[in-house]
Amino acid sequence: LLDSPEIKEEVLRKDDQFLNLLKDVYVESRDPPVRVKDGGGEHLPSKQKEKRLTKLGHLEALDVKKVPKGKISLVEALTLLNNHKLQPQIWTAEKIAAEYSLELKDVNSLLEFFIPFTVLEFPKETKKAIPSQTQKKLT
Repeated sequence: LLDSPEIKEEVLRKDDQFLNLLKDVYVESRDPPVRVKDGGGEHLPSKQKEKRLTKLGHLEALDVKKVPKGKISLVEALTLLNNHKLQPQIWTAEKIAAEYSLELKDVNSLLEFFIPFTVLEFPKETKKAIPSQTQKKLT
């Protein structure tokens, strides 16, 4: 059917009446307003935050190597809490804030609300074992 000359001629023929009607058609398109979801910027590339090397000492293998300034790693948090608990006159909130690049108010909150556990080992009592009853032999 497509090979027929009449169909080819009809497809290729320009209809002036339809062309004039098309000139009067005006299409206006508007995009809907863009809605920004909360937290939607998480996937967008952001400028690099300044990072610092962590102060881990002998526990270096257990934690991350770099953290953003104003943040601490888990091992650092436990270390600074323990240092403050053992030597509060040396490891003051001001010194911790300066040492770990933290805000003083955050350090004060950390020291107020997080206290490391103390592990105590009690000496074993030296009680003699209770002698067991001699068992009767069944005959």
